[in-house]
Amino acid sequence: MSYVNSWRAVAAATGGADRGAAEDGVRLAYRSAGLAEPEHIIWVASPRAAVEAVEKLVDAGRSVREEVRTRPWADERRRMYDELGPAGWSALWSATGAQLWETTAALAERIRTGIVTDLATRPEDESAVRLVLLDAVLGQHDAAWLAAFDGRGERLTGLAEVARHAGWWWPYERAVVISERPVALHRDEAGRLDRGDGPALAYRDGFALHAWRGMPVPAEFLDGLAALTPDRIRSEENAELRRVMLEYYGYDRYLTESGAEPVHRDETGILWQIALEGDENVVMVEVVNSTPEPDGSHRTYWLRVPPRTRTAKEGVAWTFGLDGDDYAPLRQT
Repeated sequence: MSYVNSWRAVAAATGGADRGAAEDGVRLAYRSAGLAEPEHIIWVASPRAAVEAVEKLVDAGRSVREEVRTRPWADERRRMYDELGPAGWSALWSATGAQLWETTAALAERIRTGIVTDLATRPEDESAVRLVLLDAVLGQHDAAWLAAFDGRGERLTGLAEVARHAGWWWPYERAVVISERPVALHRDEAGRLDRGDGPALAYRDGFALHAWRGMPVPAEFLDGLAALTPDRIRSEENAELRRVMLEYYGYDRYLTESGAEPVHRDETGILWQIALEGDENVVMVEVVNSTPEPDGSHRTYWLRVPPRTRTAKEGVAWTFGLDGDDYAPLRQT
């Protein structure tokens, strides 16, 4: 569905907000909820800055997230469920919101975690930060459920307009705090935050998240990836960071430069093992494609297999979902 792709683009949008359009959406959301329009709309550069701004609000009144976002969503979901029935609603969600839910929900949770890490410098501060985050409407990162209701009524039009043009926002009786969208977003093919040479998600004020294939990493860790050596990889005590190092460095390169010895050889290939202290061993099969490249050479592949693998044939068979005894190809390709 084309509108699902348009909401996918909303969720991934970067760059400056359309403040006028977003503010019009906020006012419409308030009117649709039966509320007076907010007296003040305050713009900030990031969700982290928004939390800080909310904590400094004076005479803003109570949070109206329940009226503006939660209740309209619940009412519309109930209406669509009654109209379509259980099977129809399930089919609608599967074709729309479910396509976006996993990546947007994971990204939103990463942003929350990053904000808590940055602002809750003492353990006793964490609950206060999390309470402010509970008042947030996620703007562009509400794209999944907004996609499910696109074109099916006007109750959520204001919320949709804010989402199309801005980031997270905090609605209170007399004031609203709205965040700009990020200025950069880098993800891998699975939709996970991923960048090896800088922040995977960045806002204009410096709030940023660093990640490698979805795993959070410190900014200074990425700075050292270009200068990796086998000794540096072996000396890393954090098992998760060591795995990131190996992926970045390349398992085949690590095996070659670390002087590793093969565990087993047979007609299918060579079995290698990297022993890692405090972590499971990395076991790989080196195989050579029997079909020559255009220049006559034969390409070498490295296949990661389970740590329990004992022979090269068993490892190759595992990649085909077979037991070693059942794997007997007429011709390897």
